Amino acid sequence: MAAAGRQSRTAPSLPAPLSLTACFFVLLLPILLTGEAAAAAAAADALSIGVNYGQIANNLPSPSRVSWLLRSMRISKVKLYDADPNVLRAFLGTGVEFVVGIGNEAVPTIASSPAAAQSWVHQHVVPHLRAGARITCVTVGNEVFKGNDTALQSAVLPAMVSVHRALDALGLRGRVNVTTAHSLDIMGISYPPSEGTFAPAALHHLRPFLEFLSATRSPFLINCYPYFAYKDDPARVPLEYVLFQPNAAGVVDDRTGLRYDNMLYAQVDAVYAAIERLGYTDVEVKVSETGWPSKGDPDEPGATPEYAGTYIRNLLQRIEMKQGTPLRPATPVDVYVFALFNENLKPGPASERNYGLFYPDGTPVYNVGLHGYLPPMLLSNAAPQVVQLITLVAIASVAFVLS
Repeated sequence: MAAAGRQSRTAPSLPAPLSLTACFFVLLLPILLTGEAAAAAAAADALSIGVNYGQIANNLPSPSRVSWLLRSMRISKVKLYDADPNVLRAFLGTGVEFVVGIGNEAVPTIASSPAAAQSWVHQHVVPHLRAGARITCVTVGNEVFKGNDTALQSAVLPAMVSVHRALDALGLRGRVNVTTAHSLDIMGISYPPSEGTFAPAALHHLRPFLEFLSATRSPFLINCYPYFAYKDDPARVPLEYVLFQPNAAGVVDDRTGLRYDNMLYAQVDAVYAAIERLGYTDVEVKVSETGWPSKGDPDEPGATPEYAGTYIRNLLQRIEMKQGTPLRPATPVDVYVFALFNENLKPGPASERNYGLFYPDGTPVYNVGLHGYLPPMLLSNAAPQVVQLITLVAIASVAFVLS
């Protein structure tokens, strides 16, 4: 590339309106090339873990900058709570796989109107797939059985069926799954794991729900937070057990003889046991959320950067080992960490705003070995010509490094 202000022998100089931006880019070029080269290398060796990308905040970086950040971390699986077109466009061509969501407020309408389901799919899925996005799953609602909204609970399965039929009509069966994410509150019994049983109030809905998941080969998504168990009873819940500590004594399920050295795997196996109790053995359980807050209110013990970092660091190690649970040792646990950023507008206790791996400026909240790079605002605010120039130079640099 010709430096700003220097004439190229084969091409004219940059137009005057871009010269200042180009100068800034030249100063940042070594950093940009390093980040892009790392992202290119990560494409061939992505991490197994996914991340939840929530946006209940007013200070988050733009999706284009987040795209660089996640690729530099070798993260290739992202879960959204909506189908934000700005996010999906920002990740085009990156190979990152997305779970997109339909909010609870839209579920009743989609349940009662096949046309509404078709419209949602045509607006939020089809154009992005055509553009090259990788959308592999649609979640219809989130934690709908946690509250007392019986109308919403009755609507979630019909809405899932409508969305599935809309996708099927477009030839997307097997390419895009349809499911919903549950809170662990859906469990009536979760200990010991082999005694896992769904809460009686949810059984009426869960029998046909599991039949749908089995027929469509879609996963059962569960949000698991061992932190909640520790927070509720820190005197009796061993910290080592919830933090994946190597020296944790763990617990033994007397019925099966299986030993659990961490609570997350015990929670997952309790869900498997509850599903099997209803007659289904072919439905895979995936952890759609898990995390640990780095800060909380005075009545939220354990919400510290030290414990949060320990939980996520040890979880990452387990997932990258492709471990299964004691009940399903041959099935690696599929996990989405909550969350990418601290979100300053989330309601509730202080912990709700402090689950992020990163602060909004890209600074890690704690060190877990994920060395991400959030590019400066210049990159996302630059004119399209400059962005194209950055991309070309980065690609050329990667080609040179690999040659």
